[in-house]
Amino acid sequence: MKIIIAGAYTIGTYLAMLLSRNNEDIVLIDQDQERLDDISSDYDLMTIHASPSSIKTLSDAGAASADLYIAVTPDENLNLTSSMFAKALGAKKTVAKVNNYELINPELESFFHNLGIDSLIYPEKLAARDIINGLKMSWVRQRWDVHNGALVMLGIKLRETCEILNEPLKDLCKPETPYHIVAIKRGDETIIPRGDDELKIYDMVYFMTTRNYIPYIRKIVGKEHYVDVKNVMIMGGGRTAIRAAKTLPDYMNAKIIEIDEKRCEYINEMVDTDRVMVINGDGRNLPLLLEEGVRNTQAFVALTGNAETNILACLTAKRLGVRKTIAMVENLDYASMAESLDIGTIINKKAIAASDIYQMMLDADVANTRFLMTANADVAEFTAMEGSKVTKKKVYELDLPHGTTIGGLVRQGEGQLVSGNSQIQAGDIVVVFCHNVNMNRLEKFFN
Repeated sequence: MKIIIAGAYTIGTYLAMLLSRNNEDIVLIDQDQERLDDISSDYDLMTIHASPSSIKTLSDAGAASADLYIAVTPDENLNLTSSMFAKALGAKKTVAKVNNYELINPELESFFHNLGIDSLIYPEKLAARDIINGLKMSWVRQRWDVHNGALVMLGIKLRETCEILNEPLKDLCKPETPYHIVAIKRGDETIIPRGDDELKIYDMVYFMTTRNYIPYIRKIVGKEHYVDVKNVMIMGGGRTAIRAAKTLPDYMNAKIIEIDEKRCEYINEMVDTDRVMVINGDGRNLPLLLEEGVRNTQAFVALTGNAETNILACLTAKRLGVRKTIAMVENLDYASMAESLDIGTIINKKAIAASDIYQMMLDADVANTRFLMTANADVAEFTAMEGSKVTKKKVYELDLPHGTTIGGLVRQGEGQLVSGNSQIQAGDIVVVFCHNVNMNRLEKFFN
């Protein structure tokens, strides 16, 4: 597959990293030679030092034969214009990142399609979705719904209260067990578990289960004492904060602390002021946090543009007794450090956006792909086609690539967990968790 990426910024470089694992034909365009040099030394791709608004540049990059053109520069107008040019030159599918929420209105979809832009990406909306998912379940670091919730994947940090520590998984995960452990993150290592592996304290464990067994999972991991989130304090009033505030569940209330007075006025016009209070002040000010009731807040969300500030603010909130903390960490170099500090859920809207775009380069029978940054692993829904390899043998006989495990499947709308003796049928939607595995290798099992 030939893929052209315009913009060697965080989304573009992160996306190039994801795609290069599949040995795709990648061309990266940027006007800054230094940014191009930084990424070309690490990944196998072609770089072009030029503006993506140039038709000659797009032609030289091979837009006429491109399967996917992705414009993710900071300039919204440049992204839209270059995507239209690429489509006119022959690119099969185009994707443009935008900064204006109004543009992703579903009513405008056909309008942009007629202009030659197949998809628009608004990273703040994607990040807000993950924030809300994190707030809904205070005891979970990550949640991922499969096929509208027929299956649920939960990323959970294990503590001393966990009931299933230090036991071989072959004794814990039997065919009748209502969960499947698909991966373990231990320090810097991601483990696709086998029967002899054990869960250890402070492991980040990814459980696959069905929605009705979520309370059971909460019990065995010892998180029943975690209070549900009703009051949220948000530090920073940027676009992500506004999207999160506008999509809060009805039973939650929020306070947004923003240092810029004019921005506060704008936020007040954008949110439901019956449930969202906007406070003009510095969220780093401890007396202000105490005055606004941080000790009575179940969740603290730090969304300023500074990763260090967000990390420190979450650490402070934890010391003040806030159980659930979420930090936006835009600098990927800080992500692993933030994870090691155990501050809670890490949000990187650019990595989330790259993961969302990553799905578009896979075949049509692969949906809802997600790259889990903390585990350095992919989760994807594959549809088993009639006569495909996965339908001809039981799971334990499939000889899936090393680093791959099947977490569950959805059959006729019903979620089911999978064991070695399970038989996948044509039409099943199968959830696959894979670490350091080329996704194209897996597609061959399902086509």
